[in-house]
Amino acid sequence: MKHYLSLKDIDSLPEWVAEARKLKTNPKAHKQLGDGKTICLLFFNNSLRTRLSTQKAAMNLGMDVMVMNFGNEGWQLEYEDGAIMDQGKSEHIKEAAKVVSQFCDIVAIRAFASLTDKEKDEAEVVLNGFIRHASIPVVNMESSVGHPLQALADAITLEEHKTKTKLKVVLSWAPHPKALPHAVANSFIEMMQLQDAEFVITHPKGYELSPEITKGTKIEYDQKKACENADFIYVKNWSSYTDYGKVLNENKLWMMTAEKLDKAKFMHCLPVRRNVVVEDAVLDSGQSLVIEQANNRTYAAQVVLKKLLEHN
Repeated sequence: MKHYLSLKDIDSLPEWVAEARKLKTNPKAHKQLGDGKTICLLFFNNSLRTRLSTQKAAMNLGMDVMVMNFGNEGWQLEYEDGAIMDQGKSEHIKEAAKVVSQFCDIVAIRAFASLTDKEKDEAEVVLNGFIRHASIPVVNMESSVGHPLQALADAITLEEHKTKTKLKVVLSWAPHPKALPHAVANSFIEMMQLQDAEFVITHPKGYELSPEITKGTKIEYDQKKACENADFIYVKNWSSYTDYGKVLNENKLWMMTAEKLDKAKFMHCLPVRRNVVVEDAVLDSGQSLVIEQANNRTYAAQVVLKKLLEHN
């Protein structure tokens, strides 16, 4: 594996989940693997879990860690070939990626969608700019289109908490005051499509995700019906894909409640707005797995970094 960019880079999801769970029992078992190696974490957007879990994963493997927040610490980067750089952007990705490659053995990047230009977002200019010009492995810590580290952590969490072989898992849209990206939902769907489970997506009409992502997956517009007899309900807001980046409505009736959850386990990637996305009674109950999911972010990142170190 040269890079970890999406769920497509996983050759066997069950094997990766099993390996991550094994790492969890002895996190520092492979500390010699990263000895003398450095990872650089580049953040073009804010982070809590992604930053800390990836840093902890690298430290568990014996790596040195450098972190840079491009929003307020780095030069503005230009990505377009042949650009005349006489305006605000001071450095081109061609030089930046090559310089980072001299300092580090792996670079991990977090760069959200703008939600203003669908074509540009789907082109993944930041991530692909580093892939094209860096000479070291690149890890996707969330991009415009996907969040494969979160989806891998979610797969670990499902495996740890399932009580039967054939699961029913629901991905439910929820209201939110801001327009949010599609990345978490996209990667969760891609992960669930690799599972032997009944999987349903539910959302109000107008919030259909990319048909390239959801193809073959059942979509139910009645949230209550979708959630019936669910084992796990993953709740996440996303903005419109067709009317790109728009909040079409803030239908508060779609907030997840204890009544809707019933006996299912609750999942969310965090951060979450209490009593907007989900009510307190759910988050504070024993059915909530959000803290377990956050913990599993470390071992999702660690199995990825371990494989990259072994391959390279």
